[in-house]
Formats: sequence, C-alpha cells, structure tokens
Amino acid sequence: MRLLLVSPGWPKGRLWGELGFKFPSLSLATLAAATPENWEVELADENMRPLDLNACVDLVAITAMTPQAPRAYEIAAAFRARGVKVVMGGYHASTLPEEALSHVDAVVQGEGDLVWPTVLSDAEQGKLKGIYRHDQLLTMEQIPVARREIFSGKGYLLTNTIQTTRGCPWDCEFCSVTAFFGRKYREKPLYMVLGELELLRKSGSFVFFVDDNLVANRRYSLELFRGMKGMGLRWLSHAPIDFALDPELMQAAGESGCVGMFVGFESLNQQTLAAMGKKTNQAAGYLDQAKAFRDHGIGILGSFVLGCDGDTPAIFEPILRFCEDARLEAAIFPILTPYPGTKVRERLEQEGRITSNDWRDYDMGHVNFVPRGMTAEELQAGHDWLNSSFYSFSSMYRRIFRLHRSLQVFAPMNFGFRSAIKRTAKYSRG
Repeated sequence: MRLLLVSPGWPKGRLWGELGFKFPSLSLATLAAATPENWEVELADENMRPLDLNACVDLVAITAMTPQAPRAYEIAAAFRARGVKVVMGGYHASTLPEEALSHVDAVVQGEGDLVWPTVLSDAEQGKLKGIYRHDQLLTMEQIPVARREIFSGKGYLLTNTIQTTRGCPWDCEFCSVTAFFGRKYREKPLYMVLGELELLRKSGSFVFFVDDNLVANRRYSLELFRGMKGMGLRWLSHAPIDFALDPELMQAAGESGCVGMFVGFESLNQQTLAAMGKKTNQAAGYLDQAKAFRDHGIGILGSFVLGCDGDTPAIFEPILRFCEDARLEAAIFPILTPYPGTKVRERLEQEGRITSNDWRDYDMGHVNFVPRGMTAEELQAGHDWLNSSFYSFSSMYRRIFRLHRSLQVFAPMNFGFRSAIKRTAKYSRG
C-alpha cells in the first residue's frame, strides 16, 4: 500500500508562500511514524516542488491551515477523480469538519496520532468512516518520534524541528492554538526530548522547537535547558515577553544555545492587550524586556496584531519606532484574522463584521472584517507600509547590523522577508 502525505502550497502572491526559507511539516512526519510498516510513505510538499497529481498511490493524506484549504480541496478533487481516497486533517479541517468532508473521504479531527492506524486499517478494507477523532487529549509520551527521513531530498534548509509540549495555559482571543490543542499544558518526558535532540544533533546544529510556549512550565523548561547545555546546539522557539522577567531561566536558555525567540508583543496599548486576553504582556516594560533578551544572546522575532478594536491609523508609526528603538531583529505584522474556531471570529460573526470567507485571504495579510477604528483600506495600507518600512535597508541597518550572536539567523531572515515582501507587493499590483 502506498501513502502520499501532502502539504498544499500557499495561494500565489502571499507572503508565506514567497518566503525562501520554509519548514517541513512535523505533523506529517509524526503521522509517518504512526504508519504501519506495510505502507510505503512518500511526502509531497507543494511549497518546495510541484505536486504530481497522477502519482500512483492508494491513499492521500492532506494537512492544511485555513489559507491552504482551497488548494487542499483542489488536490483532493484531482485524486478522487481517479478513484484515490483522500483523508484531511490539520487546523482547518478540524474546525470545519463538515466543510472538509464535502471535499474528501474522511477527516481526522484534532490530534490524529492515535487514531491514524485505525484510519489506515479502514482504508485498506475500503471502509473509511467520515470523521475520526480521539476523545481525549494525548499524553506526550504517546506521540512517536517523527520520521524525518521523509524530508530527505526535498530541499529544506532546516529539518531539525521538534515538539516538546502541546497546549497553552492562556486563551488569547485571536489564537487558534487552544481550539486545537486545548488549554492543558502537556510536556513530553525530558529523557525522551533529550534523547531525540541527541539524534538531531547528528544531522545539524540548528533546531527549531515548534512549541507555542516553550517556557510555560518553568520547572520543565529549566531542566530542559540545563540538559541541553553542552550539546552544541543553536535553537529557536516561541516564548512570551515576560520570559525576560526570569533572569535564571533566560540565562539557562542562552547557555543551552538559544539564539532567537518568536515573541508576541501584539500591541503597544495596554487596554487592547487586556481586551484580547494577553494577560502576560505589560507594554510599559517592553523596551527593558527586549533588552534583556538581547543581553542573553537571544534575538527576537516580534509579532504585532493590527486591526484590533482599539486601533486607529495612528498606531503604525509608533510600532515602527518601537521596533527600531528596541532593536528587534525581525518582526511580523499580521492583520487580525478571524480564523474558524477562535473567539474573535465568534464575536465578529455575532456583530455582523465578517466581510469575506474566501479562505485564501485568511493569510494574515488581508482584511476580512470591518475594523472599528479605521477603514479596511486604512488597515491594509498601514500593514503594507509597516512591512516595507521595517524591512527597508535603513531600518535593517539600525536594528541588526551590530555584533550579536543571533545575527547568523536574523540577518538572512531580514533579507528573506524583504525579498518576499517585494514579490508579494509586485503580485498585488498585477
């Protein structure tokens, strides 16, 4: 039996599709590890090379985020037209299983690690059910070590991705993490993580922890960082800005090889932060906290959500000034996006403010709702201006061209974002 795991491409001209550096799907490699040996497994990632829609396979499994869903449905239609069964999972299908089921033969809802062998068994017997789900959240030790060999020969710059925790104790209004993984924070046993890291270091010194909040459990993360010290790894992950308030933990992260963290600043307005449920953020301390990251050798990829109800056209220039004053090594400026399953979508639907359900535009770069403090056109223009201004040569010089160990990661990242933003703008102009 032949199984094809598919990661659909991004819509043309979207920032995330234009970026030159792309990460492989760890979830598909984990599914590959849960696949019985009688199945031959192949990965097809449209973000790396064109997909062969005539591939000779017995089953196709697709994972997709919301903006990739329309392309996922096109792929499914092409294979099903040839009589090949198609299964779909991931954030979008899990949140809208009935929609997905109108395009595919079966949907895996939520965490699919344990139900996957059952799906394959049913496929072998020609008895696929409509929706598969596991009734309870998994314990992390139940998740198999990813079969990263399926990434070989695909052209990825980095294949050392790893997940040590799932879930987030917070429940921000705009975030889909808790809708998928829940608020219960679950950790993989440290001996399993450190053992996996020992395997990864043989294939490269860079590691990306895909955890949504690597430091939510201080005891766990401190033991992890101390266990990693001396491995010679350089790594990146996600952490809240208040990570800076724990010097011992931050020092341990730096000593273990951390060179960068994705940090959700989200807003410079404290009222806006409170409204979105970002309880850990205190905007008044942002500058000092950003400096603490840098002092420990940890660069920042910051994130600022644009278009919240307290936002007006006056927010854009202060955000740029802050980013430069804080010397943020990189940043993204997502437009508030009402993803299915999030609290913000529920609220905006109740208020009649959703203007588009074209999932291709749910890429954090398009306005899909009626803003309160500005027009949709002003929000789009502010987003575009922030991107081009932040990744201008003058801003890049002010922010990153100083000796810092994170420069090895963030200098290429800045040039990558700059090129992708220019290509995206060119596509938008037609």
